[in-house]
Amino acid sequence: MDAVQDGFVNALTHLDRFSGRSSFKTWLLRVVCNASLDIGRQRKRAERVPQAPRDSSPDRFGPDEQAPADAGLERADLRRAIDVALARLPETQRQTFVLHVEGELTYREVADALGISIGTVMSRLFYARQRLKDLLAHCQQP
Repeated sequence: MDAVQDGFVNALTHLDRFSGRSSFKTWLLRVVCNASLDIGRQRKRAERVPQAPRDSSPDRFGPDEQAPADAGLERADLRRAIDVALARLPETQRQTFVLHVEGELTYREVADALGISIGTVMSRLFYARQRLKDLLAHCQQP
């Protein structure tokens, strides 16, 4: 959240630097991404606090619709395992993967945001997925 706030402040402060060579979305994402990298360097990658599961809607009734009691714990454990695996990726692969998967950007938007070619995006995603598959193999359920 700090990175997003810093990124928006930087974007508003330097709005005159937007030249229109890419979409505004791509430019803004790059500014926020840079702010995130700066904060990460400052904090020396402090351990992240796991997030609580978001699906806790109070309107669920009946035994058929009720999640198992340990479902939230399993989800938290899986999220922690994913965070640890992501942290073990090289910075370039992690950045590309997060922008594409969590940021829901297209290959073109990721390429523009990072200033790389689409082929490089595809390559980084391929190797990131392979590495994550290996790192998360122990999390598969039978």
